[in-house]
Amino acid sequence: MDPSAWIDIKADQQYSLEHFAVPGHYNEDVSSILIPHGLIRDRVEKLARLIAADVTKPLVACCVLKGAHVFFGNLTEHLKRLQNKDGQSIPMSFEFIKVKSYENDQSTGNVKISLTEEDLQGFRGKDLLIVEDIVDTGKTMVGLIELLKKYEPNSIKVVSLLLKKTPRSNRYVPDYVGFAIPDLFVVGYCLDYNEHFRDLDHIAVISDIGKVKYAV
Repeated sequence: MDPSAWIDIKADQQYSLEHFAVPGHYNEDVSSILIPHGLIRDRVEKLARLIAADVTKPLVACCVLKGAHVFFGNLTEHLKRLQNKDGQSIPMSFEFIKVKSYENDQSTGNVKISLTEEDLQGFRGKDLLIVEDIVDTGKTMVGLIELLKKYEPNSIKVVSLLLKKTPRSNRYVPDYVGFAIPDLFVVGYCLDYNEHFRDLDHIAVISDIGKVKYAV
């Protein structure tokens, strides 16, 4: 995928907390704002337009819980109002997949999925759009895609709000990417650290204090 297809955030592109509204209970827990909420919302609308331009059939939009649910909600709201390449509205059904692969700030590579066998069988012959919050090493998404392929969907495409630039990457790149970000552990916009920070609108860099405070 052409890197010009996403917004590339550099390590030195971080904003001071004092310039943004941040919940007071997180003042010491994040060190900077990496992507402000307004920029996120505009980029999500553009991603919806890119997806709509490629669509020809009904979609099963699959939200990867819990981190992607805000992104999923905003993205699908835009898709509902858009037309596909044939000038028609886009029929969508929704599915919710709980995938766990993180402990504290590290990806374990051990993918656990919540769907039942009956749910998975229902994907046969369907066009799936997997909606993810962040692709880090790529292990989780590759594992999920390989599992879903066994149930013979017609197609699988992935949209991820974030793609982390890390040497630990297996080089997997989603079909649609919002932002490529530095190798930092980020929280906010429903990305969590042990279930905290989901209530932060911006995407921020967690501080050492925050990591210690909310470690399991």
